[in-house]
Amino acid sequence: MTPTPAVSRRSLLKGGLALGATAGLATTGCAYIPSEAKAKVQLPRSAKAKIDGDLIYFNWADYLDPSTFKGFQKEYGVKIIQSNFDSMEGMYAKLQAGNQYDIIFPIAKWVQKLRLEGKVRAIDHGQLSNADQVFYSGSYYNDPWYDDKSAVSVPFTVYKTGIGWRTDKVDAISGSWKDLWNPQAAKRIFTLDDQDEALAMAALLLGYDVNTAKPSQLDEIKKLLVSQKKYLRAYSSDDVNNMARGDAWIHHMWSGDFAYLREGVVKKPENYDFEAPEEGTPINSDAYCIPTNAKHPGTAMLFIDYLLRPEVAKKNMGYLYYPFPVRDALPAFADLVKDTPAANVDVKELENSNVFRLLGADEVQRRAATWTEVKAS
Repeated sequence: MTPTPAVSRRSLLKGGLALGATAGLATTGCAYIPSEAKAKVQLPRSAKAKIDGDLIYFNWADYLDPSTFKGFQKEYGVKIIQSNFDSMEGMYAKLQAGNQYDIIFPIAKWVQKLRLEGKVRAIDHGQLSNADQVFYSGSYYNDPWYDDKSAVSVPFTVYKTGIGWRTDKVDAISGSWKDLWNPQAAKRIFTLDDQDEALAMAALLLGYDVNTAKPSQLDEIKKLLVSQKKYLRAYSSDDVNNMARGDAWIHHMWSGDFAYLREGVVKKPENYDFEAPEEGTPINSDAYCIPTNAKHPGTAMLFIDYLLRPEVAKKNMGYLYYPFPVRDALPAFADLVKDTPAANVDVKELENSNVFRLLGADEVQRRAATWTEVKAS
């Protein structure tokens, strides 16, 4: 019997966001900022990449290969003091409270928020000896939507959302989000228990923006998701376990979770495949940032540079099963998922509108209400 893996890393990441979505409304009035907002604060100057103390690290739990920490500590003679968060709201609350960290790992839309509020400092690409691995000619990251000129962030990982399925159980796959309504897998289908992802999936199937908050479109999305319920086993973000145990034959999944499932968990990987539906797929990225009040920003700069080394990125991709957009390391990830290429993420795929953005409080409330109504129906 295949051993049940730990809850997937992306499931923890996104699950935390889903749980925190409504809490953010009650606890932080400024938690949501329209994407069109422009930074009006002066960015603190970039630190020089040099050791200025031990590294105070704040990230999702188990989100880098442990050998990465050992390697950096040995090479630079410092200690890495680790703390973890379980949601973006949790990370933000710690920063708001004045806690000091040298490096944090926000999702793209939170990079934008932190920059707008002046909570992160500039990062001088010229201080990074491996900057050309992500900031090369034509790179998406030279000017991403969430951080003009990548002034305060360096890319960490990328992912997209699609559908994983059991090829030994299901043979009628169309390449569309409609596959989550597949009668052949009735009561063996799972949709992610994640507000943004579930609404986005339905929005794409209807031809709408993944961030839509228009009442009429949300009404259509609600009807569509309710119509799916007769085929669903459950809403769950524990996608790896649901597939590994055999509870799911079709699962709404994050690409890295699927790669982890197929390449790192199951005994018969040939029985599992992944599709990126033709209507479009949500796609996003995480980043490295250095808080304004960091005690050791120079050490943080060196740590970022260390993680941009292709050999280090390869090691972390083999551990996390999500691609790091480090140019000379990406072929290694493509090789890792060569039998399921749809689970790969080309950096060029980030150049589309299917990314989750910061929204106004009223828009967030409408979307949250729609999701609540769907689940209660």
